[in-house]
Amino acid sequence: MIRARGRAALAAGLAAVLLSACGSFATQREDEPVTLDFFQFKPEAVATFDKLIADFEAEHPGIKVQQHHVPEPETAIRSRLVKDNMPDVITLNGNSTFGELASAGVFYDFSQEKVADEIVPGVKKVLGDLGTAGKGEVNGLPLASNASGIIYNKELFAEHGVEVPRTWDELIDAAKTFEEAGVTPFYGSLKDAWTSLPVFNQLAANLPPENFWHARRAGRTSFGKEYPEVARKLTEIYRYTQKSTFSRDYNAGNQAFAKGESAMYVQGSYALPPIKTHLPEFEAGLFPLPAGNDPGATRLVSGVDVALTMGRHPEHPKESMEFINYLMRPEVVSAYAEEQSAIPPLKGTTPADPALKPLLPCITKGRITGFPDHQIPLAVKLDAVTQQFLIDGKQAAFLRTLDSEYTKVLKRRA
Repeated sequence: MIRARGRAALAAGLAAVLLSACGSFATQREDEPVTLDFFQFKPEAVATFDKLIADFEAEHPGIKVQQHHVPEPETAIRSRLVKDNMPDVITLNGNSTFGELASAGVFYDFSQEKVADEIVPGVKKVLGDLGTAGKGEVNGLPLASNASGIIYNKELFAEHGVEVPRTWDELIDAAKTFEEAGVTPFYGSLKDAWTSLPVFNQLAANLPPENFWHARRAGRTSFGKEYPEVARKLTEIYRYTQKSTFSRDYNAGNQAFAKGESAMYVQGSYALPPIKTHLPEFEAGLFPLPAGNDPGATRLVSGVDVALTMGRHPEHPKESMEFINYLMRPEVVSAYAEEQSAIPPLKGTTPADPALKPLLPCITKGRITGFPDHQIPLAVKLDAVTQQFLIDGKQAAFLRTLDSEYTKVLKRRA
């Protein structure tokens, strides 16, 4: 949610956009093509979308699409909304910012659109849980999903007789087996603070009660009460990383894992493409981190990597929906997912990357949950707080800081 003043500004901006749209319809000649402003947030996908736009324009000669990618897209989209400059079609990461804007009522409701029924229910829920403008609304369409898990070296697992762990105890036993054999169990890259979050997310998604976020926002519980096990197991994972953990960044981690310098690497599916650029001589797989000792209770942590949406009252509703429907075609979604090593979120589609195929049953059976850090506002600076905890090991201070910073943000938004 956004402060009252911010809500008013966004609402006023949308009203201005609607009025300007009426004027543009009055002056635009019928034989002129409509040009859509496409706000696209992923730098690594610019070329992919250029190809998709070219195909779309060839099919729809009356519509042109201009892709705009800018640095710091979340700041940029907020700025555009305040300036009454709503793009026609928008992609955003399915995170807390998306949830805040959706809750503020700035995005279109797709619940009556046919394409909304084609999305895997669990994926639709993950995006909706971030926030909607009203009950039953669908304010974004997942174009691509990702997964957070443990990327592992299948060759090293086979060489040392280690099976894919299905429980926490089996995971720690596997780490001990590799350590005793002189193999680094997990590769750490904590020079980049955000790389502490993949482990945090998988533990926080599976250990605290399912109603934690609702209860925490209502002030009925705390991180101090429900997160001690998360903190303890977070530090335990990092006991099995290499000595250089705090001097290696994400890029170094990808390269080191590709060179076979560790058996496991806790990261998201988004790390698979950069790992492949280093030409590993082994096959990589990915499995959910088992946070507890009940194999049936482990849920895959999955997020909407790319959410498609448009303004509540679009200037070019027909043309914008044409472009969105094109992007949401199964063949387009699957092609995008294959190129970006993502998970296609439509019913009947499957990941092309062999490393991701074993995750499909979790997704289709609804054994998935969203990223906990998407429930935590960016102002809390979760990555820096978690990195500091892994540096100093002060659990009580870590949980106390999470509670105090989270409460500060809630009070500012009240």
